[in-house]
Amino acid sequence: MSAPGLPLTGERTVPDVASENYWFRRHEAVYSALAPRCRGLVVDAGCGEGYGADLLATTADRVLALDYDGPALRHIAGRYPRIAPARANLVALPVASGSADVVVSLQVIEHLWEQERFVAECARVLRPGGAFLVSTPNRLTFSPGRGVPLNPFHSREFAPAELADLLRGNGFGDVEMLGLHHGPRLAELDARHGGSIVDAQVAVAVAGTEMPDRLAADVAAVESSDFVLTTDDLETCLDLVAIAG
Repeated sequence: MSAPGLPLTGERTVPDVASENYWFRRHEAVYSALAPRCRGLVVDAGCGEGYGADLLATTADRVLALDYDGPALRHIAGRYPRIAPARANLVALPVASGSADVVVSLQVIEHLWEQERFVAECARVLRPGGAFLVSTPNRLTFSPGRGVPLNPFHSREFAPAELADLLRGNGFGDVEMLGLHHGPRLAELDARHGGSIVDAQVAVAVAGTEMPDRLAADVAAVESSDFVLTTDDLETCLDLVAIAG
């Protein structure tokens, strides 16, 4: 189970909670896909519970895990000894200019109010040739047709071109865009649950009821390998992933 003091709030995901497993695996899939790019000094900006920073430590020489939440950082220090947690305001990173090989920030930028300043800070701390790896929900599929984000913890979400423009306008000249999609097994689960296993989970959350047994079992069985990261069909992807340098 997750450590005490890290309850599910809707603002971050945590491992080892069956009802949260779909969202955890969706995040873990991107960390796993990007980990081979993470060598040298890696900064995880907005590390949350710490599971992703710990995964990056399998390839990086050192991982500095930054977050503003004190309880999360204490949890990380106790659970993930191979990463270095530190408290930080993400628009003023406590990292020397030109010192990081990679900055990773997954499912974070949509929570921030000063997004341009954050991106510029990530550009500042990277060495020449370094990479900024960032993911965020695709506004076109996560909050379709809405003037404000569906998630109350999100300040601003992005369509593919909007995220690329933000990065190019704040320090990054080279931006590669990818998108996270459901693979074949999750497509089967979508069909089983009225066309979308995501919508089925959201409906339960809005109603404040328990998940039906079949939905609960299917959510608990999701694996990170059930997601596919590709350059195809960005407009319809679940999450946007940018590799910027």
